[in-house]
This record gives sequence, structure tokens and C-alpha cells, in this order.
Amino acid sequence: MSRSNRLAVLALAAPLLGACTDMYLDRRDTVSFAAGDAVAVNKVTHMIDPWPPYAGNRNIAFDGERMQAAAERYRTNKVTPLATAATSSVQYAPVLAPVK
Repeated sequence: MSRSNRLAVLALAAPLLGACTDMYLDRRDTVSFAAGDAVAVNKVTHMIDPWPPYAGNRNIAFDGERMQAAAERYRTNKVTPLATAATSSVQYAPVLAPVK
């Protein structure tokens, strides 16, 4: 294909590819492209109490002595390391390289 033919094909293809996008991306009457879900906004606006009933429970069970001991260990930089737990009780033998 010659250079002039390539240029002609490109000149014809450019307007067709330009039609694949929304021409008025910068002229929208919304705050953002995700705006426009008025039904969901109205549902939440007219909801009396959106929180579940248990969200107001201030009676949280905790162990104060344990929390105090943990804070003290953290303050004195004597944090106990985590105990490593094996995920399997099966003992595997090490794989030895074959002798040549």
C-alpha cells in the first residue's frame, strides 16, 4: 500500500472512530459521570433510621485486666511473640537431592 493510500484510509477511518465516543463529555449537566441515581438518593433520604438496631448497643463485652496487661507490655516494649501453630500434624521428611 502506498503512502497516499494509507493516508486516505486514515483520513476516512478517523471520523468513524471518533463516533465511538460520547461527543459531549465536557458538556454534562451533572456533578460527576456517576450522578443521576435519584431513586436511590430518595430512598435513603426518607429512611427513618438507616442503622440496624444493634448498632446502638454500648454494652460491649471486654476483659479490662487483659487489655491493661497488653497495653503495659506494649508500653514497656515487651510484647510476647506470637506462638507459631502448624497447619498440619503430618511430619514431612526433607527431600534429599539425588546422588549423581
